[in-house]
Amino acid sequence: MNITVDKTENHAIVKAEGRLDTIHADNFEKQMLEVFESTKGEIILDCSGLEYISSTGLRVFLIVQKKMGTAARKFKICNLQPVIKEIFEVSGFNMVFSIFPDLNSALAS
Repeated sequence: MNITVDKTENHAIVKAEGRLDTIHADNFEKQMLEVFESTKGEIILDCSGLEYISSTGLRVFLIVQKKMGTAARKFKICNLQPVIKEIFEVSGFNMVFSIFPDLNSALAS
């Protein structure tokens, strides 16, 4: 799994690529919490390169969502691949997260 972070004045844009499974979830969580601590604005997670997500990976999304909500900050997800979008819909996570079709939509909202 590869993670890159681009920061602007009001956003941290995190791009996740590869598989977010049990093997990579701890490192992903650590990196996302570092982004949370080093950024005062919104976090946008670009999932255009995310090929797979396990329940352990979904747990990390929930952890970040909870921290952002507690801090009155927005956590947005964009560019879900069809198979991952289906997982979000089946699990009901599409009702928990702010999901956008693309990065521009997430930035504009």
